[in-house]
Amino acid sequence: MSIEHFEPNQLSVSDRALAHLAKQAEQHDSKAVVLGVKETGCNGYMYELSYLDENTAPAELDCLTFANGIEIYIQPSNWDLVRGTRIDLVTEGLNTTLKFANPNADGFCGCGESFSISGT
Repeated sequence: MSIEHFEPNQLSVSDRALAHLAKQAEQHDSKAVVLGVKETGCNGYMYELSYLDENTAPAELDCLTFANGIEIYIQPSNWDLVRGTRIDLVTEGLNTTLKFANPNADGFCGCGESFSISGT
């Protein structure tokens, strides 16, 4: 499935989050981030970030390219779980972390690490 079938607002990333992801990718000697979702946690699903390396076949993944050149790859099977998600970098007290605002999620665990979606 080609990414051009998705509207640009299918996944949005704030400028702060893009800068953070670009820096993290560079530290991992990568130019791209892979956004995954795995079944785990106390509430069903958890986001998982990894970095594209020579062992990852990008042809099997959909690619979104953002303004700063950072590429975010997503497995086609994960689109129903992440569609519409906004990724932001937020600072709370002394901690800075990526936050995922997913309009599809209908439940979250108490620690905020996992989410659930009805019907999956």
